[in-house]
Amino acid sequence: MKNLAHFFFEVGMLKRTPRTGFQFLGSGAESVAEHSFRTTVIGYTLAMLDGQANVGRVVQLCLFHDIPEARTGDLNYVNKKYVKTDESRAVDDLAKTLPFGDAYRETMEEFEARESREALLAHDADQLEMILALKEYKDLGNRYADEWYPFSVRRLKTELARELAETIWETDSTRWWFDGDEHWWVNGKRDA
Repeated sequence: MKNLAHFFFEVGMLKRTPRTGFQFLGSGAESVAEHSFRTTVIGYTLAMLDGQANVGRVVQLCLFHDIPEARTGDLNYVNKKYVKTDESRAVDDLAKTLPFGDAYRETMEEFEARESREALLAHDADQLEMILALKEYKDLGNRYADEWYPFSVRRLKTELARELAETIWETDSTRWWFDGDEHWWVNGKRDA
């Protein structure tokens, strides 16, 4: 049980581990845990829309995809040009302590291999989360977000994700809460 307690504390480190790419964008900040949460919701959605993928497996891949960053930190694309992490060692070291260590290792290997339909959707969910963040920062005035968007789209592997990315980029990130209920915003109550 102590190893499980350690595992949960380790996962908690992701709440305090910053995503480092935003320093190059010039605005925005999120933790790896925040990123992983929205990635998992996106992965679930993609798998449900796909209709062929194992939804639970996509969720599992998304949920666990960045756990090694509790040990390695988050390296952005600039960092990765110069710094090499031993993510497989981080995965193996953690797996040795878990009662489901083999399943964890297999999950990470599937995600990295990018061969299964589920892994492709999980990777697309990871990129779509970045695209959503970029769109939010663009809508707040960050002019560099437009330059990052094409690279994120080129990383997408499924037509479903590419279609969703296009819709995301065309949608105002604040309209979800404001659209279609003008009476509320004037009177503070619904029409009778």
